[in-house]
Amino acid sequence: MDKINVFILAAGLGERLQSITQYIPKPLVPVLGKPVIQYVLDKIGRLSFHQVGINIHYKKDSILQWLEQCSLKDRIKLFHEETILGTGGALNNAESLLRDRTFLVHNSDILSDIKLEELVDKHFRSGLIATLAIHDYPKFNSLVIDGKGFLKGLSSEQQEGTKKWAFTGIAVYNQNFLNYLPSGMSGVVDAWMRAVKDGQKIGTHDVSGCAWSDVGTPAAYAQAVFDELKREGEIIYIHPSTKGCDKIEMKGYVVIERDCDINKNMQMRNCILLPGADISTNQEIIENCIVGPDFKIDIEREDVSSIYGVNGKQLIGTGGSERKYYRIRTAGKSEVLMQCSDDDPDFIRQLEYTKFFSKCSVPVPALISADKDGNQAVFEDVGDISLYAFMKCSRPSRAIEDIYRKVLDVLLLMHLDAAEHISECPLLESRLFDYAYFKWETDYFLDEYIKGVKNITLDNRGGINSELERLAAKADSFVKTVIHRDFQSQNIMVMPGSEIRIIDYQGARIGPPAYDIASLLWDPYVSLEDGVRDSLLDYYTGQMNIANSEMADFRTSLMTCRLQRHMQALGAYGYLSNKAGKHYFMKYIPAGLKLLKDDISHSGKLYPELHALIMNL
Repeated sequence: MDKINVFILAAGLGERLQSITQYIPKPLVPVLGKPVIQYVLDKIGRLSFHQVGINIHYKKDSILQWLEQCSLKDRIKLFHEETILGTGGALNNAESLLRDRTFLVHNSDILSDIKLEELVDKHFRSGLIATLAIHDYPKFNSLVIDGKGFLKGLSSEQQEGTKKWAFTGIAVYNQNFLNYLPSGMSGVVDAWMRAVKDGQKIGTHDVSGCAWSDVGTPAAYAQAVFDELKREGEIIYIHPSTKGCDKIEMKGYVVIERDCDINKNMQMRNCILLPGADISTNQEIIENCIVGPDFKIDIEREDVSSIYGVNGKQLIGTGGSERKYYRIRTAGKSEVLMQCSDDDPDFIRQLEYTKFFSKCSVPVPALISADKDGNQAVFEDVGDISLYAFMKCSRPSRAIEDIYRKVLDVLLLMHLDAAEHISECPLLESRLFDYAYFKWETDYFLDEYIKGVKNITLDNRGGINSELERLAAKADSFVKTVIHRDFQSQNIMVMPGSEIRIIDYQGARIGPPAYDIASLLWDPYVSLEDGVRDSLLDYYTGQMNIANSEMADFRTSLMTCRLQRHMQALGAYGYLSNKAGKHYFMKYIPAGLKLLKDDISHSGKLYPELHALIMNL
């Protein structure tokens, strides 16, 4: 395929986005620490392109400053407009670039996962003068498209056999399209209609179902930011330059962009702090708003569906579970509804384990009601802030140790008190973390990560399998107790006052306690400093009353469990990314692989073929 040129429309005043655009031009409005125009360039970077043109006008100095830091700056050509020329006039003004070859035009305020490669390929195969990326988006449906996918007119001209569609702000043009653009200010839609009237066919490419957001208004901007958080599997973003974020009690979605200084204790819920936001007011609660240096814009509930959901139900949770969790309100009180599939074997376990752990004082969400026939239950709402989210704030080592000790105290209740009363929960007592399950974990690693992610076919799988059988037998030989089995930071909730709740415990088993310690202290989601980790490990072993004579055995079990756990985690990330459609789990793979390489570096003599495989990943 021939290389194309690209043109990004970025000159507008952003009047609908005031007050934000009074100090940030719309192309540079941040979304999780990155200007929206950078998202566009990142997508374009995957295309075979020659040059990128960008038109500028409003706050051009800010855009010039950003361009100096842009990795594509040597391939970008700016087209300054003394006065706004419109979407058509901008292309005409850039004729010196666009007349050279086929070109793609992309609005600078659009975030999407539309595959631009497919759009460009369809355009080249069609031989048409233009191909518009369209979708069925009722709020914006205004283009009339016939049954063969050709543009016929605007919504006011709809005819029989046609359908209304919305333009995404992305299109590919043959350079001859420029012939339909007059000099001066003009709109590209008018040029489309001139071309159609002249007998040209303008094609379309249906991208319905793709993620698509604009940042044209404050409500649309907030929706785009929160949607991007969800796509990343997050509920919180805090720029590394933020100061004092440990003073915040966070709920819901919280986004804090660069250069924000939190100078007092406060609550934040469903809010965005723009760069340099001023929060030195007397307010103790900031919620449902966008805050800038000298303004606050309220977000209406009906404007942001990703926060509030539909019909009073908000889908929550970003983990790997297939169960659905919804925040609901009952008699003015927030609760969580869990819905399971009819064939979910963990549903009854969740109910029974909840009763058992509660009886043993293990802090799990209180069970409020259960509908066994409907495979659903209502639980206490334990908030949105996991230990993973809690650790996004920069905190002193002492504060980190304090919260982790509280978590370890909970784990000790499970390892000691729950284990002492295990006969009271036959369903859990019979769930052994044994040789077969350990071996399943490492097979999962080979299938879902080695083959599924790395696309490696093992010539020596027999030899590696033999070593994994020895590893599973070793792990199965250790003393067992009640363990959570997935005791990592995303399954530990931090409530106001640093009160802890444990979730996702329906997978609990009878297994080696070191597996939970490996999951918590060597967690791919949260990196702990070695000194903090060592101190916490000493605290746990002291509370468990592990004698010095037994310490060597515990250390051996810990290293074995670390190997097991990190292979399991990488297998899970591969499966969730490639097969469950939760692509954001890919971002945890580098940390998981780093931990696994550290594990095998201490055990390589015992498992030489596994060592060679892992160290070459």
